[in-house]
Amino acid sequence: MTGASRGIGRGVAIGLGEAGWTVYLTGRTVRDDQSDRPGTITKTAAEVSGAGGRGIPVPCDHSIDADTAEVFRRVMDEQGHLDLLVNNATMYTTDVGPREDAPFWELPIETWDLMHTVGLRSHYVASIHAARVMVPQGHGLIVNISSRGAVMYTGNVSYNVVKAAVDMLTLSTAEELRTHHVAVVSLWPRLTRTAAILAHPELFPDPSRGWSPEFNGRLVAALAADEHVIEKSGRALDIAEVASEYGISDTDGRRPAPLQPPSR
Repeated sequence: MTGASRGIGRGVAIGLGEAGWTVYLTGRTVRDDQSDRPGTITKTAAEVSGAGGRGIPVPCDHSIDADTAEVFRRVMDEQGHLDLLVNNATMYTTDVGPREDAPFWELPIETWDLMHTVGLRSHYVASIHAARVMVPQGHGLIVNISSRGAVMYTGNVSYNVVKAAVDMLTLSTAEELRTHHVAVVSLWPRLTRTAAILAHPELFPDPSRGWSPEFNGRLVAALAADEHVIEKSGRALDIAEVASEYGISDTDGRRPAPLQPPSR
C-alpha cells in the first residue's frame, strides 16, 4: 500500500485491515515531527492492526527507485508472496490536493514534475516490481488509485493528465499481465472525508456528503477477494459500480449514486 500516511491511502489500508490483510504501508512520514500535516505510516499501521489486520510500516520515498525496490525485497523476504499492490503515492503542493487557484501557465513547472514523478512514474516502478513477483506465482491484483479527473477537467491540468495516464497504465499493463492471471484495475474514489478535507471547511462546507476513507478500502478488499476479478482487468472502476456489485455500504449505510457522463 503506497502513500499510506494519510488521506485515501490511510483509509484503504484500514479497510484492508478490517478484512484481515497483512498490509505493508509505505510513505515518507514516520514520525509526527517530520511533517506539518497529520498522519504517519506508523500510526496508520497501528490502525490497520487495531482493525483486525497486521500493519507493517516501511519508510519509503517513491521518487527514489532504490527505496521502492527495497520495499518489495522486504515483502518477499518476510512473506514469500505478494497478492495485492495498491498504488496511491502522490505528491501535491497543498494538503487538499493539486492547486486550482491559477491556470497552468502561472504555476511552477515543478508542479508537473512532482505529480508525474510520484503520481505516475512511481506507480509504473512499483507495478514492475509487483509483476516480477505476481507473474511467476500466477496470480495477483494491482489497484491504481485514480479519479474521474482522468476523463474530465477538474481544476488542474497536471493532475488531469496524470490521472488519464494512470488509467492508460492500468489498461496497458493489464493487457500484458492478463495471460499470467494478474489483474490490474483503476479505482475512482469520490470526495473522501480525509483529515485534510475536514480541516478546510472554507473549501468543503458540507463534507458530510463525502465518503469515509475506510469505504474505499472495503471496496479494494472486495475486489481482491473476487476470484473473477480478472474479468475487470484493464478497467477504470468508479466506487459506485464496485459498491453496488459487491453490496457494500459506507458506515452510514449509504452507497454512491452512479456517475453521470462528463459534459463536453
